[in-house]
Amino acid sequence: MKKKNFSLSIFIFLSIVCLISCNKSEDLQTKLSNIEGTEVTVIEPDSMYTESYDVRFSQPLDHNNPDKGTFKQSVIVSHVGYDRPTVVILEGYDLHSTKAGELSKLLNANQITIEHRFYGESQPDSLPWDLLNVKQAAADQHKIIQSLKNIYSGKWISTGISKGGQTTIFHRRFYPKDVDVSVPYVAPLNFEREDPRIAKHLATVGTKECREKILNFQKALFENKEHILPLVKKHAQEKGYKFKNLGIERAYDINVLEYSFAFWQWNGNCENIPSENATYEEMFKHWTSIASFSFFDVKPLSSDQLFTYQALTELGFYDYDITPFKKYLDDTVNITFDFKIPEGVHYSYNPSVMKDINNWVQNNGNYMLYIVGEYDPWGATSVNPSDNTIAVKMINPKANHATRIKSFPKEMRQNIYNLLESWLDIEIEANKKKGLMSKEVLEIL
Repeated sequence: MKKKNFSLSIFIFLSIVCLISCNKSEDLQTKLSNIEGTEVTVIEPDSMYTESYDVRFSQPLDHNNPDKGTFKQSVIVSHVGYDRPTVVILEGYDLHSTKAGELSKLLNANQITIEHRFYGESQPDSLPWDLLNVKQAAADQHKIIQSLKNIYSGKWISTGISKGGQTTIFHRRFYPKDVDVSVPYVAPLNFEREDPRIAKHLATVGTKECREKILNFQKALFENKEHILPLVKKHAQEKGYKFKNLGIERAYDINVLEYSFAFWQWNGNCENIPSENATYEEMFKHWTSIASFSFFDVKPLSSDQLFTYQALTELGFYDYDITPFKKYLDDTVNITFDFKIPEGVHYSYNPSVMKDINNWVQNNGNYMLYIVGEYDPWGATSVNPSDNTIAVKMINPKANHATRIKSFPKEMRQNIYNLLESWLDIEIEANKKKGLMSKEVLEIL
C-alpha cells in the first residue's frame, strides 16, 4: 500500500513538473495555431527570445464588408515569457526586422511585429487601392492584438518608427484600449496634402551658414548638369534604375531639390559638402550619398508607391519649393509627388482624416510618448500634445530621423526611463539587477 502511494506521488510530481517545463515551445505554437484563421511557421529567434513564429492571420480586405474577400497578414511573434510585458511593433511598411527592438530589450518584453496591410508579404493578389487606408489598417491591428491578448495578459506597449510611428498613433485613435502605452518614434502628423510647416523648417533648421552652403551646392548641381548627368546615367545603368514616370533628366532635377530635405532628415555634416573647387565626381559622390536616386525609380506596387498613395490621400506629405531655382526649371508651381501614383488609380486627398486624428490626440491621446529629432524635417509636423492629455514629447537636440531613446543625452534618457516606469509600473532598474538585460542595453543604461 505504501509503495503504491509512493508511486502515485512520484507520478503526480512528475506530471506537475512536465506541465511547467515540458514542450513549452509546442505549447505556444499550439496556442497560436488555435487562433482562428492562422498559419504558423517556426522561425529562428533573436538571441533574447526562446522562440519565434511567423504567423499569417486571415484578414478581410474590407472590415466593413467581409464578403469582399481576404488576405494573409504577416506577424512575427517572439517569446520571452508569459509573465513579461508585450511590445507590439506596428510597421508602416513591410516587415523591417525579426530582431528585438529598443523597447523590447529595455523592458525584457515579448515582441509582436505586425506588417502593414498590403505591404510586403501581406499584399493580396489584386490590390484594392481604396482599402489602403488608416482605418482599415487599424482594424487589422486590433484583430491581431485582441487575439494575442489571450496569450499575453501583461502590459502592452505599441510602437513604430516613422510611418510606423504614424501607424501607432492612428491605431491608438481607433482602439485606445488595445494597449497601455504608445511610443511613436519620429512620426509626423501632417495637416495638409503638402504641409507647409516642412518648408518652413528647412528654411530655419541648423545654422544660416550651413543652409547657405546647402543652397549653393544645389545651384552648383544645376549649373553643372551637363557634366554630372553622364555620371548619373552610368550610376542608373549600374543600379538598374529606369525612372519610367520621369525620365533621367527630370529625375536629376528633382533629386537636386530633394537634397536639402534628405540632408536634414539624415543629419548630413555641413563640413562634408563639396566646395566650389570640387570635381564633378566629388560632387556626384556626395550628392548621391545623401539623396539616393532610388527614391525616384518608382516600381509598381513597391512600398514607396504604396506609401505615396497613402500620403496623397490621407497622410499628407511635402513638396519642393522651386523659388530659389526658377532659372533652372520650367516649373511655375512647387513640385509634388503625383508622378509616383500608377496610371489609372483614382485618388484624392481627404483632409478630414488627419484632422480627426489630431482632435483625438489633443483631447484623448493619453500615455503617449513622442520621440523626435530636432533637425529631422518630419519633426516639423510631429505631435505637440496638449495639457488635456497625459502625454510627453521628447526632442533629441540636433538629432535626425534616426533618433532613438538610446541616442538622447544621458539625463533626458533617464527621464524617459522614469516616465515609462511610472506609466507601466515596470521597474527597468530591477530588470537590470535581475540580469534580464543584454550587454548592449546595459551599456546604454
